[in-house]
Amino acid sequence: MKCTSCNSGALKPGFLEDLLACHICDNCGGTLIYLQDYLRWLNSEHSLSEVDFDLAVNAEDSKKALLCPKTGRLMLKYRISKNTDHRLDLSPEILAMWLDKGEWELLKREGLATKLNAIFTDPWQRKIRESKARDVFEALYEEEFGKEEYAKLREIREWLDKQSKQKSMIAYLLAKDPYSANR
Repeated sequence: MKCTSCNSGALKPGFLEDLLACHICDNCGGTLIYLQDYLRWLNSEHSLSEVDFDLAVNAEDSKKALLCPKTGRLMLKYRISKNTDHRLDLSPEILAMWLDKGEWELLKREGLATKLNAIFTDPWQRKIRESKARDVFEALYEEEFGKEEYAKLREIREWLDKQSKQKSMIAYLLAKDPYSANR
């Protein structure tokens, strides 16, 4: 098979970890892993090679859309976590994933090498989107109100959320003059 990423290398059978069968590009070092091989490895007495947490991981990430090396159809991209922009590519027709060079080491470092099957699920992807959205809103609120004021607002909101008469309290706060009979 021809490499889906560099389009010039050939995918050769190999092993990514002890007993984790895959196809490795002899040019760019990308890896194609069939999901059934991954699950077989995951359910075996596998051992992950050690990760040196002091070394920076040089993981490449193909930004372009990739074609499945077997079917020629587009592969789907999935974010691995909110902490990185790296995406894994999945060919749903043949249930195989593409890892760019260094992404396996990145997955091990992030503690995700044994969770690849979860990464491709809707709940995992939704959690990442919601977490990213929360970060964006937090930054917007902090910029709008100021750091100290936003912290105080969060504290008030947490307190207010615990109150049994929350709606009445909010109405009181929103009223221009809560002591007037005129609205």
